[in-house]
Amino acid sequence: MERIKSLFERYSGVTEYRITPLPASGGNRQYFRISWNGGSCIAAAGSSLRENYAFLYLDRYFSSLGLPVPEVLAVSEDSMVYLQEDLGDTTLFDAVSEGRRSGSYSPEEKALLRAAVEALPAFQYVGASGLDFSQCRPVSCFDRTSVMFDLNYFKYCFLKPSGVEFDEMALEEDFGQLCDRLLTCCTENFQYRDFQGRNIMLTPSGDMRFIDFQGGRMGPVHYDLASFVWQARARYSPELKAELTETYLEAQSHYAVVRRKDFLTDLRQFVLFRTLQVLGAYGFRGMFERRPHFLESIPYAMDNLQELFSSGTFPEYPCLCRTLEELIPIYGHRKPRTDGKLLVRIFSFSYRKGIPEDEGGNGGGYVFDCRGVPNPGRLPEYRGLTGLDGPVIEYLQACTETEAFAQHTAALAKQHIDNYLERGFTDLMFNFGCTGGRHRSVYFAERLADCLAETYGSSSDRIGITLVHREQNLERQVL
Repeated sequence: MERIKSLFERYSGVTEYRITPLPASGGNRQYFRISWNGGSCIAAAGSSLRENYAFLYLDRYFSSLGLPVPEVLAVSEDSMVYLQEDLGDTTLFDAVSEGRRSGSYSPEEKALLRAAVEALPAFQYVGASGLDFSQCRPVSCFDRTSVMFDLNYFKYCFLKPSGVEFDEMALEEDFGQLCDRLLTCCTENFQYRDFQGRNIMLTPSGDMRFIDFQGGRMGPVHYDLASFVWQARARYSPELKAELTETYLEAQSHYAVVRRKDFLTDLRQFVLFRTLQVLGAYGFRGMFERRPHFLESIPYAMDNLQELFSSGTFPEYPCLCRTLEELIPIYGHRKPRTDGKLLVRIFSFSYRKGIPEDEGGNGGGYVFDCRGVPNPGRLPEYRGLTGLDGPVIEYLQACTETEAFAQHTAALAKQHIDNYLERGFTDLMFNFGCTGGRHRSVYFAERLADCLAETYGSSSDRIGITLVHREQNLERQVL
């Protein structure tokens, strides 16, 4: 913080100001807004000198070409801290949030998305002209090493934890074939690398500015378009994806002569590759680090795969395609039911990792807080167990609060289920949360599932019950 203050005061001569931390980004840099009477700017402090060098070089070079990037105002002597203009707080990601939530984008939101892809070719073609790619970090170009790194990221962080069996040698052969195919598209263009809505700012004056390009390198232009248009959580319809692709091709035509059919054929390869890459990230952040946002993003990536395969698989990668076709029904969104049954989904979860997302589209159901019941996880003898284990069950059953909690939640659940069955509704959620999602929440979710199975067992033609222990990655069909 002292280095930020020192740099700002030397740059501005202002001594009365306020420094406010900004939300953390995905990288290792910290951002702060510095406000004073009559102005504001953004301070960035990074722990990676190489990354800072890359950003500062690219920003200055792009600025000299008139590309819409933030102006760097001052840099510390060691380049670990710098000041840049304040672009406000609104990202493209924020501006189209309603369309992302509903899956239906308004004309205004579509116009913003088109403007973003229209601006992309300028970075890729104009930005590459005269650029010293040796300044790019962590690598200067899209090469075999970086491709194979991402493919193995998918294999080790998503595929292997999934438990789906596959022929590892055959998969490696497919990876090699895919790598060779992608590298045939390599050009001397600038590959933005992280071209997505969170890295596009909408300024108060209505301009669109682009940030976080420090991971860019020389590489194929298809990668950035695939990253933006096939972003998993964006939920773009096939029609909107096609519209954005055509918008890009029109803008690209001002910089290069490209055969449309060949470009679209190559683009499919990058959509496949990019999807594998994000599944690797979702696997690591979700399955290993247990971050709910990434676990909840997996079905959307699977939707993209299913849509990609609907226009034909990739016969040149037989093992990879067979494996992905097994993964899609396991991790994809459940298809809307037409049987008219009420599906009751019961979850246990950890409050530290967020409330489970409602795939039914109803905004979620009941959330019961189990933290008012004594926590067996505080005792050493129970820490390695869960609410499925006998000693934990006995501990909780001995607590005076347990039976009342279980009876009240069951009575409320049955009243609501009867109402939903009468009204013909199809989805209902009951979520039980506790601190770690291991003991109390698991126990009470099991209690409710057993109670409902006993109550509605003779109505299986009208109701289905699914139980999910999210933090244990366990799911079973109760009824």
